[in-house]
Amino acid sequence: MPRQVIATTDAPSSPMFSQAVKAGPFVFVSGTVGTDPSTGSLAGATIQEQARQALTNCQAILRAGGASLDDVVEVGILLTNPADFAGLNEEWARWFPSDPPTRYGVKLGVDIPGLLVSIRMTAYTA
Repeated sequence: MPRQVIATTDAPSSPMFSQAVKAGPFVFVSGTVGTDPSTGSLAGATIQEQARQALTNCQAILRAGGASLDDVVEVGILLTNPADFAGLNEEWARWFPSDPPTRYGVKLGVDIPGLLVSIRMTAYTA
């Protein structure tokens, strides 16, 4: 099955990786942080602000790949500080109020100044 690289200007990008890759009915979204694509800066200093922007960015990437948040089956969350988990859940519940996808969370192993969260997703579109 051929793969299709997904790219959008509505989310941050890097020459080091694809924002997403579509393979068959799956869209695999790379780890996406809470950077505002219009400014290139982190969306705020709180976990809620950065999670909101990371989810907004993921949503834009999914849309570019022909998917939506309703198609998401798995989410991986990397937190700089595991103590931010409650704040993350606060924002998460706004995006997935019922029937949320599966998810896992781990501690982000890289120290990037100011960065609190990175979110990756897999969507199924068939």
